[in-house]
Amino acid sequence: MAGSDVTDPRQLAQLVGTEFPASAWETVSQDRINRFAELSGDHQWIHTDPVRAKSESPYGQTIAHGNLLLLIAAELSRPMLTYSYASRAVNYGFDTIRFLTPVPSGSRVRLTQVLKQSEPRADGSTRIVIAMSLELEGAERPALVADSIRLIYP
Repeated sequence: MAGSDVTDPRQLAQLVGTEFPASAWETVSQDRINRFAELSGDHQWIHTDPVRAKSESPYGQTIAHGNLLLLIAAELSRPMLTYSYASRAVNYGFDTIRFLTPVPSGSRVRLTQVLKQSEPRADGSTRIVIAMSLELEGAERPALVADSIRLIYP
């Protein structure tokens, strides 16, 4: 999916308030959840045991880890806003992260983003804040909302 390519840091200020097109839908498979459990060490049954989750979980099946959803959001955000002028873009953290709706295995999610802030810094970089919303197909509320902070260096 094509997004916006920034060729000059001054363009970032002009893009504040821009809502970027939604990403493609991404399936959150049980295999992906299991692989994340292996990487993270989080093997809680609500994520990794479909039989137990079917009988004991209030969701009736396994759900994705919150941190997996955050990684999926980061992955889906990459092509939406690129910086061809930049030597590097650095993840500076998050102001907020909220997991609003559980994501059952096999569900589909997509990301929408709005550039909220752009602020030049004394070191020549630009600090931006992007509001991210990971939508869950068929749900009224998003699975995840977060304000991502990035530093873009010339």
